[in-house]
Amino acid sequence: MAATVALLLTGGIACTARDDASIVVTTNILGDVVREIAGDQAGVTVLMKPDADPHSFAISAREAHTMQTADLVVYNGLGLEEGVLQHVEAAKAENVPAVEVGAAIEPMEYADGDAAGAPDPHFWTDPARMVTAVKLLTEQIVTHVDGVDPVVVRERAAAYTRQLELLDADLAARFAAVPAERRVLVTNHHVFGYLAQRYELAVVGAILPSGTTLASPSASDLASLVTAIEKHRVPAIFADTAQPDRLAEVLAAEAGLRVRVVGLYSESLSEEGGEAGSYLAMMRFNADAIITGLSGR
Repeated sequence: MAATVALLLTGGIACTARDDASIVVTTNILGDVVREIAGDQAGVTVLMKPDADPHSFAISAREAHTMQTADLVVYNGLGLEEGVLQHVEAAKAENVPAVEVGAAIEPMEYADGDAAGAPDPHFWTDPARMVTAVKLLTEQIVTHVDGVDPVVVRERAAAYTRQLELLDADLAARFAAVPAERRVLVTNHHVFGYLAQRYELAVVGAILPSGTTLASPSASDLASLVTAIEKHRVPAIFADTAQPDRLAEVLAAEAGLRVRVVGLYSESLSEEGGEAGSYLAMMRFNADAIITGLSGR
């Protein structure tokens, strides 16, 4: 079977891929995971660029066509990719197999805010759920992507799973070392519920009490946030790296509150080679930043 070199859009990494094996992934976080599982067994196209917002990114007509001619489409689901879901549905209508990963990992529900009761799509902040995602994706790739070697794919998945398990154990030990009264999070929007559940942190407030960055904070939202920050003596607010300065200005101007804002890679990887160029690197960077922020250093 002829082989070609496909350029992975997650970071411009070239890998050997078979002409008739094509996987399209919506988000760059899942794109990195799929790349780790598939290796050189399939060409992987990732639609979401580095440092993008999964709630609002859009794709071109060519990319939409690529989805409709793929062997497999992988998407986060649970309403995350708001600007791309119509194209996922169009691919399904063309009988392209599509896997909604979020729906298969026992999603938790938002506890409060305007999305209360709806499923939370940000499952990747829990490495244990990513282990479940890897199992799901492995079987989907083996079943639907022509020309892949099932043995190779499963071996790669097993090796990556071991890395996820080591990451989970490391984060559990590090967060457990933070005093319980300091394990409180205030974020830019509700994005770290799974992380909080996994490592026994408490999310006590969000600037946007919503599951999406497309919402806007109200005066009452900001007032409630100030109350939570003061009550719990929160030393830092954790916001996406694309927004920390703006959020700090909002708090200072509209709520009269000055608090340190720490940037995290909450919903997107960085460029390859950057601080969060892979899922594993993103999780380690965020853990370092959160633990340092909660310590007040």
